[in-house]
Amino acid sequence: MKVAMIDPSLFTARYDDGLCEAIAARGHDVTLLGRPMRSTDAIVPKRYRYEARFFSIGERLRPLLGEGKIGQAAKALDYAIDVRVGSLKALAGDIAHFQWLPFAPADARLLRRLRDRVALVHTVHNAQPFHGDSNAQGRGYGALLTQFDTLIVHGEQTRDALLAQGLEEERIHIVQHPPMRLREAAAEDVAAVPKPNCPRILFFGTIRPYKGLDLLVQACLTLWREGLDFELAISGKPFMPVEAFLGAIQGGGLGDRLITDLGFLTEHRLDAHLRAADILAFPYRAIDSSGAFLSALRYGAAMVTSDAGMFGEIPQDVASRFPAGDAQALTEKLRSLLLDEGLREARGRAALAYGAAMDGWDRAAEQTEHAYLDAIARFEARI
Repeated sequence: MKVAMIDPSLFTARYDDGLCEAIAARGHDVTLLGRPMRSTDAIVPKRYRYEARFFSIGERLRPLLGEGKIGQAAKALDYAIDVRVGSLKALAGDIAHFQWLPFAPADARLLRRLRDRVALVHTVHNAQPFHGDSNAQGRGYGALLTQFDTLIVHGEQTRDALLAQGLEEERIHIVQHPPMRLREAAAEDVAAVPKPNCPRILFFGTIRPYKGLDLLVQACLTLWREGLDFELAISGKPFMPVEAFLGAIQGGGLGDRLITDLGFLTEHRLDAHLRAADILAFPYRAIDSSGAFLSALRYGAAMVTSDAGMFGEIPQDVASRFPAGDAQALTEKLRSLLLDEGLREARGRAALAYGAAMDGWDRAAEQTEHAYLDAIARFEARI
């Protein structure tokens, strides 16, 4: 099969890379189509090709316009023009597999152009687009799902959410999300991350409202006031104001307990942060599946997660779970781990074993291939 894998903004670059390589290893012709690469991108195509098909103008203007409303508007216009008049040659073949639909009004136009040319597949990473933090970007996303021949989800909760929206069960395929491996830190990355002086809690990845950083800061402030000795590291690019959270820590005379590394971080830098952490916190208010969690399993750190989405299915000995949105319950879980080194180590070993037992990319590629065959059959039936 000839497969065009499409992730215009490279929202899930690490997942794209692993899946494309595994599908290509099964003998298929695979091209990943996204935006121009940035210095923070770490994917290195093997067995498949990469083509910078989207956001060429928006990416060139990005250093000038920034990530604010003006920059986002420029990118939206760039994408809208691209999908309306851009060549479809790179998307031709047997399968057009969309990992993300970054701007629903423009995506609708692209799907209309492709619908009579190729079988359409979409991976629904989250049933609620952008975790409800999308504004105009995701408006109309639900209506787009009916345009695809086949939909892929990572678990039963997402499938059930799509069924509740009226989508046909026969078109939905479950492809388990494998654990992912970040690029290893270079010496300069290790040197840039302060060595821990005491147990360290790490919150990492893009910072958005649904991820619950405010809950974590509230819990940490409570525990510091109780006299517990630990550090909090926050690493990743904020897409929301964080000054109040950081100010509450620094204003409380606790700034020496806080490590921040805010911005678009390379995988190498994230790897260095993960290696230095004793506890990894995922206090998400909402999630379907979490690539960040699946990237973190191999580090042998204790995990604290909410019970949202996939986290609710994780065994209790692998992750200390608390009800989503409950800062007091999060505080209690963190207190137990901070006070009991043996418990931290046991949870870290359980996380390692849990990740090692999960299906890998070969299995994900096999399941995806079955979804492709179903999509082709449905495409041929409607043409």
